[in-house]
Amino acid sequence: MKAKLPILLLLSLLSAGETAAQRPRYTFTPEQYQIPFPKSVPNAPDTVSVAILGDVMMHSPQFSRDHRTFLERIAPALREADFAVANMEFTLGGKPYSGYPAFSAPEYFPWYVADECGVDVFLTANNHILDRGAAGLRRTLGIYDSIRDSLGVIQTGTARDPAELKGNYPLFLSRKGIRIALVNFTYGTNLGSDQEWPKVNYMRREEVAAAIRSAREQGADFVIALPHWGTEYRLRHDADQGSWAEWLAAEGVDAVVGAHPHVVQDTTHIRGVPVIYSLGNTVSNMSAPNTRIGLLATLRFVSDPVTGEKRLLEPRLRFLWCTLPGRLLPDSYATLFVKEWANRRNDWLTPSDYDNMISTYRNVLDATGIED
Repeated sequence: MKAKLPILLLLSLLSAGETAAQRPRYTFTPEQYQIPFPKSVPNAPDTVSVAILGDVMMHSPQFSRDHRTFLERIAPALREADFAVANMEFTLGGKPYSGYPAFSAPEYFPWYVADECGVDVFLTANNHILDRGAAGLRRTLGIYDSIRDSLGVIQTGTARDPAELKGNYPLFLSRKGIRIALVNFTYGTNLGSDQEWPKVNYMRREEVAAAIRSAREQGADFVIALPHWGTEYRLRHDADQGSWAEWLAAEGVDAVVGAHPHVVQDTTHIRGVPVIYSLGNTVSNMSAPNTRIGLLATLRFVSDPVTGEKRLLEPRLRFLWCTLPGRLLPDSYATLFVKEWANRRNDWLTPSDYDNMISTYRNVLDATGIED
């Protein structure tokens, strides 16, 4: 549909017209967190980018708001990537629509995420995908089929039958001679039974190993593991995530990008494999500490036109902030890039929310160790 672990965020916080009394109390110095990845190849003709979003949610207060504002400020970055991927943290089980704890979102929402925002792949292996049971999952997949047939957007993480599972687990993305496999799975689901069909890709080592092996047998140049895992609201990964990350690296994946905790977690690398433990929320009605900040992770893969060598470049992370109604917009939500809005305090209807964004950003950097 289109076109850090190392991270460098320079934030200029003071607009030229502010008085000393108007200036926020936060000051910044350049932050950079680096790990040993190959150097970038600027403007390489054979570079393929995969942009990955964390939890895209639809709580009941969002139903009455103009959804077109939710992601419009980050949509250009999604359309610019060769492929954009989003974790769709809800089911489409039909009316009555509902939010937490059993999600059933309006059907227009995934159409918006795909058509207007440029997302190419929906991740569906998450703990809420059976919130309306097996019938709700079948209905969800039927709607995603319609989106696929109309827009070319595909889903991975669940399947109605063996044939569908074989076609999307792993899911292949191919461009410019580079073949990338996505392996999406979840620790579990909140409701619904663990019946054979429709199937959710669970966090079972034998099944995940089989998907990774299948990816390699089918000629994948790179394999991205996309687990739904971890302890909610915890800013650092837990022991189970660490064990799984070690195992995934040993199984031969090239990158691990996780979701579920609703907050950004720490990042690392394991034997050269980048591990982004949690991207946090992209859009939601959540307001608990640290739940309104998230990450857009972009993985870039390059094929040398002379030698044919294919490499993963430095992952790029960009911090996001989800503004709630009445903070930036009078009556709706808007997710934006922190860096782009870091010197625009006067644009907020509620300037204290700008201060909240900046303080949350600093807290997350401090807690996760992303800054050195």
